[in-house]
Amino acid sequence: MGILLRLAASAAAVWVATMLVPGIRVTADTVLGTIGTFVAIAVIFGLCNAFIRPIVKMVGCGLYVFTLGLIALVVNGALFMLTSFIAGLLDVPFHVDNFWPAAILGALVVGLTSWALNWFIED
Repeated sequence: MGILLRLAASAAAVWVATMLVPGIRVTADTVLGTIGTFVAIAVIFGLCNAFIRPIVKMVGCGLYVFTLGLIALVVNGALFMLTSFIAGLLDVPFHVDNFWPAAILGALVVGLTSWALNWFIED
């Protein structure tokens, strides 16, 4: 049940990002299709974060230390762009227009909103 709640929180975070950040679009035709798109993007973004982020952190450890962690914003933006690319390959109607500001701000909004919503979900 906790996984489903966290997935719903991530999908809601993607929805908030589409509302706040210009350049992030969901072009589904129906309401059910839009909700499904948010859930699919939450899954894709979660998988990208689970599998690619640890590799990037290990390889770029020096950059994380040198920039005092600010490179994480760039990494999150790149993972958000990768999510958009994968969504395009899977014909999911989700698109991020450009890296700056859409991808970086979108990833920041998704991260902060997810964190805030997951704070209310018990482990």
